[in-house]
Amino acid sequence: MMKASTGDLVVKELDERTVLRDPIQQFQAWYQDAMSSAMIHPDAMTLATVSPGGKPSARIVLLKRVDDKGFVFYTNYESRKADEISHNSSAALVFYWGELQRQVRIEGSLTRTSAEESDEYFASRPRESQISALTSPQSKVVASRAELERMFDENERRLRDRPVPRPRNWGGYMLKPSRFEFWQGREARLHDRIEYMLEKDGSWKIRRLAP
Repeated sequence: MMKASTGDLVVKELDERTVLRDPIQQFQAWYQDAMSSAMIHPDAMTLATVSPGGKPSARIVLLKRVDDKGFVFYTNYESRKADEISHNSSAALVFYWGELQRQVRIEGSLTRTSAEESDEYFASRPRESQISALTSPQSKVVASRAELERMFDENERRLRDRPVPRPRNWGGYMLKPSRFEFWQGREARLHDRIEYMLEKDGSWKIRRLAP
């Protein structure tokens, strides 16, 4: 069932009785809607992690794959986020698709993808992105932009006419979800919020939350 809102925006209802029973399938349906829209970077997601001292931090990363196992993104294994993940694998993701008045929150635990998976994805990246990954000491202090560009140019010259190897400190993470929350904007701020909680037997408990 659909309900028209102001302007040309059409807002869909979200009902705990009719959502898909598998939250990843529900996510994939919404993700396809976002990918089919005109929005920029529907694959952008906020990744929240926790420092060893218990302080939260968040940043935007890009979703590269989602399947029944979880959500995959790639980064530098020596970055701040990676350091935090090494101390506490619990993390959260947030997708916000404002044009569709939708948000998805996902909680779970992170593990590294295999070296083979990371190699395969790295090989698919544009060459300049590969060289940037090789060049950047992500999250570390650098003297200047000029220094970064100098290192980039040096790597570009060194590897001219040769494949760029995946740096050993670069690769993927997969978040295995244990909780989802789907939010659909509605009129009068009576928004729809549907929660999925993973049960011990592997099933998902579905319930409505107050907006």
